[in-house]
Amino acid sequence: MIKLFSTIRTVFFMMFSLYFAGCTSNEGEIGISEKFPDKVSYNFHIRPILSDNCYACHGPDSDAREAGLRLDIESEAFKALSENPGAFALVPGKPHQSEVFLRVNSSDESQVMPPPESNLKLTNREIELIKTWIKDGAVYEKHWAFQAPQYIAAPEVEDKNWPVNEIDHFILKQQEDIGLHPNQPASKENMLKRLSFDLTGLPPNLDLMDRFSENDNPEAYEEMVDYLLSQPSYGERMAVYWMDVSRYADSYGYQLDNFRTQWPWRDWVIHAFNENLSFEDFITWQLAGDLLENPTKEQILATGFNRNHKITEEGAVDEEEYRITYVTDRTNTVGKALIGITFECAACHDHKFDPISQKDYYEMFSFFNNIDELRTSTAPIDPLVGTPESYAKKPYIEITDEDAEGILSFVNKQDTSKLIVSVMGELDTMRNNYVLERGVFNAYGTEVFPETPESILNFDPSYPKNRLGLAKWLFDERNPLTARVFVNKIWKEFFGRGIVNTTSDFGMQGELPSHPELLDWLAIDFMENGWDIKRLIKQMVMSATYRQSVAIDEKERQKDPENRYYTRASRHHLKAEFIRNMVLASSGLLVPEIGGRSVKPYQPDGLWEAATAGGSTLAEYTQDHGDNLYRRGLYTFVKRTVPPPSMLIFDASNRDQCETERSYTNTPLQALVMLNDPTVLEASRVVAARLLSENSTQTEKITKAFRLILCRKPKPKEVELLLNYLKDKLESIAMEDAEALASIGEYPVDENADKVAVAALMQVISTMYNMEEAITRS
Repeated sequence: MIKLFSTIRTVFFMMFSLYFAGCTSNEGEIGISEKFPDKVSYNFHIRPILSDNCYACHGPDSDAREAGLRLDIESEAFKALSENPGAFALVPGKPHQSEVFLRVNSSDESQVMPPPESNLKLTNREIELIKTWIKDGAVYEKHWAFQAPQYIAAPEVEDKNWPVNEIDHFILKQQEDIGLHPNQPASKENMLKRLSFDLTGLPPNLDLMDRFSENDNPEAYEEMVDYLLSQPSYGERMAVYWMDVSRYADSYGYQLDNFRTQWPWRDWVIHAFNENLSFEDFITWQLAGDLLENPTKEQILATGFNRNHKITEEGAVDEEEYRITYVTDRTNTVGKALIGITFECAACHDHKFDPISQKDYYEMFSFFNNIDELRTSTAPIDPLVGTPESYAKKPYIEITDEDAEGILSFVNKQDTSKLIVSVMGELDTMRNNYVLERGVFNAYGTEVFPETPESILNFDPSYPKNRLGLAKWLFDERNPLTARVFVNKIWKEFFGRGIVNTTSDFGMQGELPSHPELLDWLAIDFMENGWDIKRLIKQMVMSATYRQSVAIDEKERQKDPENRYYTRASRHHLKAEFIRNMVLASSGLLVPEIGGRSVKPYQPDGLWEAATAGGSTLAEYTQDHGDNLYRRGLYTFVKRTVPPPSMLIFDASNRDQCETERSYTNTPLQALVMLNDPTVLEASRVVAARLLSENSTQTEKITKAFRLILCRKPKPKEVELLLNYLKDKLESIAMEDAEALASIGEYPVDENADKVAVAALMQVISTMYNMEEAITRS
């Protein structure tokens, strides 16, 4: 495995910047590879802590800019020291003649590095690691993520029976090397629940549970995987992930935060996942669909990805300042979402850690700086007719009823209203592009042209210097990042932890991969098989690694507390949207309609009104009714300045910017949502009323409700506790309270139903919804 020693990599360069008064740039990194006695391969990367533009830290006139020692540049590191020409910082193969080792190993407080006043100290092991590196030749290596993936065959393992596919060979090999063992498989009930939520965002229904539990065919699991991947709800589930990446919202953001109709683009994303559009086409269409030869209206619609950012509608603003903000957002999104580099750090100055200069940043920026930024809300509403060229150059498209019945049939357009969607439209004349000094929108520096960072991959001169060329660069087989970054993101979606756990930072500040050979194998296999997303996901969920139980063995936990080696399945609360889906689906309230405008379910009064500026089209929250109250979480209206509160409490993104992963918190507010949210209480009431209308015993009613919500059969003790609770409620609840409980929500109430019986059973069912297991992915 590769292991990152964060203390050394920072302190080492801090030490020499302090001692030699030098600043380090971002042109390279030192790599140390060592084989320890425990048969684990370690790779140590030292990175700089300051960049070449030292004035950012020291001021433009600092003498530090003229410092002589540059340990991050191989050709400089081996030169004689300016203050002592007979001494060298590094002498390959000779640590005791290398000033680097002598200083870190010194006991003289006036000589040792880091100096005592820094309150930093290297451990003996870290010092030995530096010594070993020098002894082995002090070889400088390019950062692992900027080297093309290398194919390595799946390794042999001692336990021949456990692996299901190549993934398991890589995982088990590391476990065996360090004395760990994989968990037992999850039960069939737990496995079906996990698989159903992971692939469709929904709980399995009773029919699916029965079919799976009764199927003893060895192929039963794979058949279930194929069935779930084929469901329309698969596209809706995957769209939840992509909405965060694409910063999709139903409002423009900023002060007025008015309504915008970008949802047809969201419908396209669902469609693209369900059609299993290759990842190459999925991204190419979104980045540059308008630049394809004879683009279709679908390909133009896909470019809405680039326009999902916040847009101001304020008066008296500097239009150019905001235009630059929009272009910056697109550039940052590509860096974060597609190549896993903290590209935004270089908008104001050279990157402090990664080999990305400010010039590199604005060369990438140039790809997105050539569209008409006409504000869509003020765009003329006129039919866009004629050839594809007539709408390929406009920054918006109109979707008509004819479109929705034809080429854009996946767009759920149900009325005759005119839908205007922000898309990309290239200008006829190329804008001039400049480095913006310190990122200031009108501080023009050196002129630049569309290019990509050489440290990642040179831009092929045969590619057009526009967004389409950028897409070709991303999917160039030599690009070291695109495939790695995506397979790692998908891995984290299904395993809870990324192979590179910093999914949007593959740079020198990010974590090194726990299983680098597996990451490269997945990336190469993904590319060689047509960038097939469903195939990639199936590989992952078919593995024995994915099918493990979440049970924790204490000895294994002590050795691997963060589950870095995947000795168990991950356990965390469901995504916010999936929790809503679970409540609605288990109660039978879920409306399975796909796509369409976003909806406004129940939420506390006054939130929008208290936080919205006057004059906004979204100043007041107008709740929906009927079927629109019972749509999947994906379709909940997202207002950027006031995101859906129940979603936010369960760690959903506010969609202000690109987010590649969500945090998983556990807070009292989450418990309060499950106890008091009208949707949960209404679902409890509806389930109770339906069960009471059935000819079954109390035990059968409780068992059925338990299976619907928890996705497993209850244990006898659980049934006993719930029956006793039901008995207590039937005896103690007052009629007035029963009538209030039995009327929560807008779903029709059976006036002839026994209100006390409904309210009592409703509270039992609400208890089931409030069990941690109900909202936990396990």
